[in-house]
Amino acid sequence: MTSTRFLPLAVVVLLASGCGQRDAAPVAAEEPAEARPAAAETPAPAEQPTLPRSPAPEGARVFFITPADGDTVSNPVNIEFGIEGMSVVAAGVNEMHSGHHHLIIDADLPANPGMPIPADENYVHFGDASTSTEVTLEPGQHTLQLLLGDHLHVPHDPPVASDVITITVE
Repeated sequence: MTSTRFLPLAVVVLLASGCGQRDAAPVAAEEPAEARPAAAETPAPAEQPTLPRSPAPEGARVFFITPADGDTVSNPVNIEFGIEGMSVVAAGVNEMHSGHHHLIIDADLPANPGMPIPADENYVHFGDASTSTEVTLEPGQHTLQLLLGDHLHVPHDPPVASDVITITVE
């Protein structure tokens, strides 16, 4: 079995972006069964590809300065990130005990902590080393969580994540 612990950068980019995940091509009716490629199986969690993870010091934490859990806010929502025990640096800067913030909106922590944090409307990256932002959210209840990523957007080991907070947008 080939090790998937260290992947070429091109593979990492494809996996992180969700590219390369297509349905199997249709097989022509006249093609014999033994000529068909085997169906791809989803690897078991222990076999999923991973990247080396940066160590997090004991006691490191990220948290929300504002808003607080249970707050009712209006748009744009002002969010300030706090950090203790580590420093904030831009994505791509590989310094020990550092990283950059990712804001998770209405979603869970990524399922595979050994892969880069997704980048979409639920996982907002602050690779420029920002420690605050303003977001516009639909009226109603929303959950927010912070997750620190290393120079490659991979969560630290152990992950440095805030508690989940719930806010209501008027």
